[in-house]
Amino acid sequence: MTDDWRADRIGSALRGGNPSVLRRLESGFAVIGDVQFLPGYSVLLTDDPAVQRLSELPKRRRLSFLSDMDRLGEAVERACRRLDPAFRRVNLEILGNTDGFLHAHVWPRFEWEPAALVGMPVWLYPRQRWSDEEYALGPAHDTLREAIGAELDRLAG
Repeated sequence: MTDDWRADRIGSALRGGNPSVLRRLESGFAVIGDVQFLPGYSVLLTDDPAVQRLSELPKRRRLSFLSDMDRLGEAVERACRRLDPAFRRVNLEILGNTDGFLHAHVWPRFEWEPAALVGMPVWLYPRQRWSDEEYALGPAHDTLREAIGAELDRLAG
């Protein structure tokens, strides 16, 4: 995967050029995360790059975004539970501290995580986990991508 789409994640998704997109949802895009040290990490991106906060959306769009976040969270939960018996739960977060556009993080959590980190926010994982090529999104994650996408499709019906 090239880095150019990362500079404009939403615009590239709208143009069909964001390779991390799993599915187009009502309020935005379900994407698989750039790093996979917690396999299944996904993000819901708004489809309007000008929207920075959930409160900027009209009520109907706000509820749609939250519904899509719930759908992506459940899809990640179902896929991860099926693929890894050590799956524990999913954490959902809307933060916005780094990227200025509205997005929601979906973090699967597992029994095999280090004891010192399993009960902590994922942001406390060592910085090298975020940049180590071992955890970079790539072809090794195709099965996971397909599983999450299939669950998104099932939940749409």
